[in-house]
Amino acid sequence: MQRDQIINWVLLLSLVALWGTSFLGIKVSLQSFTPDQVVVLRLAIGAIVLIAFMLARGKRLPTKPIAWAHFMLLGLVGNVLPFWFIAQGQVFVTSGMAGLLMAIMPLMTLILAHFFITGENLNRNKLLGFVFGISGIVLILGPTILGSENSLVGCLLVLSAAVLYAANSIIARRLPTYSSAVVSTGVVICAALISLIIWPSVLGIDWHQVPNLALFTIVWLGIFPTGVAAIIFFVLIRRAGPTFLSNINYLIPLVAYFMGALVLGELVVWHDMIALLAILFGIAVSRRPVNKKVKAV
Repeated sequence: MQRDQIINWVLLLSLVALWGTSFLGIKVSLQSFTPDQVVVLRLAIGAIVLIAFMLARGKRLPTKPIAWAHFMLLGLVGNVLPFWFIAQGQVFVTSGMAGLLMAIMPLMTLILAHFFITGENLNRNKLLGFVFGISGIVLILGPTILGSENSLVGCLLVLSAAVLYAANSIIARRLPTYSSAVVSTGVVICAALISLIIWPSVLGIDWHQVPNLALFTIVWLGIFPTGVAAIIFFVLIRRAGPTFLSNINYLIPLVAYFMGALVLGELVVWHDMIALLAILFGIAVSRRPVNKKVKAV
């Protein structure tokens, strides 16, 4: 049992490291690629990784059109659009700010689940947690509106990605269940194809002009935060369950924010720290069960 717990935590921290540093990778990649090129390339590389993983597991992609319709929907809402919103947003905001803003995603999921998932009604703790989370976002946007190195447009783009991720989690829960290896591969394949159709300019990249650092970063972004992270995600949720996995919501914003400061020299400011604490506290409060009073007979 102890060994299983250690493995689960290693997997969790690996996932946190990969997703938490992805914002840093995107910021570096944007020095040589456009936001749409970053999206297409990371999805294409991620699809190759996941196809190899699926074949190694002895799985096959489905042949029914309805399954591919589901994959296309998940690929569009959960990959193509949020990936582009984040990449485009990071043109205007720091990598740390992008990671910090994404912390609102689980709280947005609570709100959407209330309307679209049976039995996921809001209670006072969920509402209180959401209020804390929104307060944190206001603390972030206030200085941005008044003037900082981050723009309001960039912040809103990243927040839009958080809403899309939340919507994708609701859609995934309402659709039929597939093998984790199959669904992750099918979704990323569809996402890569959709992104290539939308942004074919990636085919015209002059690779001789791309610096080695940018090339390394985009390959790393596709293999690890996109491909390998998806594998770890499904392995971990099968081993430890969604409650244990939800701990990443506390850690990823911290990794993203401080990695941006450490590697790229992005500023660490006090109101961002207060905002982050408010959002993380909101997540913690929203997860607490509501104590029901037992009436005396």
